[in-house]
Amino acid sequence: MGKVLITQKKSTIKRPENQKRTIVALGLGKLNRSVEKELTPAINGMIKTVNHLVEVKEL
Repeated sequence: MGKVLITQKKSTIKRPENQKRTIVALGLGKLNRSVEKELTPAINGMIKTVNHLVEVKEL
């Protein structure tokens, strides 16, 4: 699997609790914060849950 750079682009205010917890589990939580993760099926599912809040780039 490859690596991806995940950047939070939108706030979690007024979002469901599962989306807020997913953002925290990815290591995000503030706007424009970025993390580099190995693209596993678990991370891919987390990205799909919050894809409207984040920007993903393949490395």
